[in-house]
Amino acid sequence: MASNVHQPWLLLLLIVLLPAVAANPVFDENYAPTWGADGYHLVNQGTEVRLTMDKNSGAGFGSKLSYGSGFFHMRIKVPGGYTAGVVTAYYLSSDPDSGNHDEVDFEFLGNVDGKPITLQTNVFVNGHGDREQRLGLWFDPAADFHDYKILWNPYQLVVFVDETPIRVMRNMTGRVPEYEFPAKRMRLRASLWDGSGWATDGGRTKIDWNRAPFTAAFRGFGVDACANTSATPCGSPDLWWNARRYRRLSAEQRAAYENVKNTYMNYDYCTDKDRFANGNVPAECSYD
Repeated sequence: MASNVHQPWLLLLLIVLLPAVAANPVFDENYAPTWGADGYHLVNQGTEVRLTMDKNSGAGFGSKLSYGSGFFHMRIKVPGGYTAGVVTAYYLSSDPDSGNHDEVDFEFLGNVDGKPITLQTNVFVNGHGDREQRLGLWFDPAADFHDYKILWNPYQLVVFVDETPIRVMRNMTGRVPEYEFPAKRMRLRASLWDGSGWATDGGRTKIDWNRAPFTAAFRGFGVDACANTSATPCGSPDLWWNARRYRRLSAEQRAAYENVKNTYMNYDYCTDKDRFANGNVPAECSYD
């Protein structure tokens, strides 16, 4: 006979799960489509959004607000299989997102069957880019969702894959001549688009539209950041991501970061002196 007595373990499970559900905002709370919102190329399922690209269109979305500092995060699963020329992007960018803009990029560069996807990061300050770093990940980003995060505060910019720092830019403006660091308010953006002109083998391998459609999925639409509507200054130490513990990497994070650079990074603009006048790499290369 069925019992009406609530089991203690079930009550405990509900107590544990309810905050997690409440802390998982749906897409429409913080984001809106920017292009491809035709019900096919962008499908909004509340806690998951799917972007699809075929020969007719890709798709993209962006945050409703802009931010001056914060800890930004998204769970992403990129397209798998033959994806040469396909770019899945998640990034911060100021308005307008061209010209003298600031930008921080995750760009997943597709590949042919049997070859790994490359993760490229880049940083623009006042429209100055050419700060590419590329690495082969230690997992297949098309097999499952992973966390991709950006910590941006007045002290440093740190790009994470899951819990591992893969890129660091310290803020040395005012102390080092010609040093650049992102300072403009930026929006979160994501897109799936055709990068055939450059993304795979320097543009030699193009998208095969016979393999389309290509689909990327996004989850985790909460935003921990200082919005343009905030009464608190975005550099305030009262904001948790500006606290002392987030101003430098910990010893454990530093060790993980060095391992990424030594083991997984296959291109770093800081070591490519031939692309810069007189071999003078940007100032930040001496201070990561």
